[in-house]
Amino acid sequence: MERLTTQLARIARDAPRRIAMVDGERRIDYGRFWQMASGFAHHLRRAGLQAGERVALVLPNRIEAAVAVYGIWLAGGVAVPLNAQARARDFLPWLRHCEARFVLHESGHRDVEQVFAQWDGTGIPLPCAIALEPAAALPVADGGDAWPEPDADDTLAQLLYTSGTTGDPKGVMLSHANLAANTRAVVAYLGLVQDDLIVSVLPFYYAYGASVLHTHLATGACVVLGPGLVFPVQVLEALQRHRATGFSGVPSTYILLLDLLERGGHDLSSLRYLTQAGGAMPPAVADRVRQALPAARLFLMYGQTEATSRISWLPPERLDEKRGSVGIPVQDTQWRICRDDGSPSGPGESGEVCVRGPGIMLGYWRNADATAKALRDGWLRTGDVGQLDAEGFLFLQGRRSDMIKTGAHRVHPTDVEEVIAELPGIREVAVVGIDDATLGQVIKAFVVADEPVPRAEDRIKAHCRARLAAYKIPRHITFVDTLPRTASGKVRRIQLTEQTASP
Repeated sequence: MERLTTQLARIARDAPRRIAMVDGERRIDYGRFWQMASGFAHHLRRAGLQAGERVALVLPNRIEAAVAVYGIWLAGGVAVPLNAQARARDFLPWLRHCEARFVLHESGHRDVEQVFAQWDGTGIPLPCAIALEPAAALPVADGGDAWPEPDADDTLAQLLYTSGTTGDPKGVMLSHANLAANTRAVVAYLGLVQDDLIVSVLPFYYAYGASVLHTHLATGACVVLGPGLVFPVQVLEALQRHRATGFSGVPSTYILLLDLLERGGHDLSSLRYLTQAGGAMPPAVADRVRQALPAARLFLMYGQTEATSRISWLPPERLDEKRGSVGIPVQDTQWRICRDDGSPSGPGESGEVCVRGPGIMLGYWRNADATAKALRDGWLRTGDVGQLDAEGFLFLQGRRSDMIKTGAHRVHPTDVEEVIAELPGIREVAVVGIDDATLGQVIKAFVVADEPVPRAEDRIKAHCRARLAAYKIPRHITFVDTLPRTASGKVRRIQLTEQTASP
């Protein structure tokens, strides 16, 4: 199996003038993309980068951020993309933990500069800074464009830090084989071709955003860097202007865009595929997306950083038949549902989702204990609870750690959230368990609504009463403007729980 760099080299050789990426008014073709990546690799080598050393990237989505990753790989380094919106208190433990040799960042990034000025690496050498001006090109050095083309093997290629890493950084180790296999699997079920064009709003430091980047570059397609989601109108305008064939987002992305989509006014007939991951999309939201964009095929997907990106996909033609499912495993991947004692669960029986395949991480960087807990006999214990139907389609019920224990019952938040989301005017909902002296925990729902509705709390409880067992009906309902989220778009339930020490 080829490395992603080898695939890029072939496209640059065969179609050098094909546009690889659009960043505002800037464009770069595959030939120039390859030349820049090669030149940056030579620069890193001459600056002293040794094989296996880490290069951290603190950059927003821009051409140079994508080119740098491929340059790091060509130079034999390990790419460590970090959230450019993080603060110094985040960067310090990340950089110290991965022992970055270089840090590539935009000039004037105060939090990165603060880390350098006050470096306390407890004996770890200060990384070398490579500061870029906005829209400035990467530093490059002369050298040939021909590089060895090793197979996609278990050599470490990338470290991705998962959400909530400030206190105890958890770096997911992904190999060149992991990246190549997962990219190949996604390309296969999406049917990506060189004529595709995607408007990407997902950050590259996020496994989903990285997957969008690599899958499209691997097929010679075009990646248009979209505006941030704080400007949803501009996102739709970009889709229309570029005649995009694809778009990817998390559930909150689509919720933000739906109001505008349902009003009409944008010609998005060019869209042929939509992908969704980063947490479950309620079926009611999926229905609205399909109604607003009936010509586009909606792919609901499930993944984890520890599995490179994608674990499963639901064929769009089976959305109605398998309502609420996240589908079937991606190419060459297997799964099973395990009871608490590790034995396999039967069809329809809930348990922890365990996954095996070429996309499963090497482990956690310098954390043998966490690796041993997550990887057992080649299987990744995802921490997600779900069940398989008779055909092997997976239905997720939430994180094991999110399980609500109320009286003698266990309640999966997703069960309640999907029912509440069916009501008109409900934009988003998150359910948590809060302490209760009698039952241990009771259910509390945080609801984001389009506008205030009279007796909304009573309407929600009545709707739940008609569709759920009595023990699943929320005891408390709070209306909020927004839900707290991780950098990858997932709801921070722990933050909601902490906010509700008393109801």
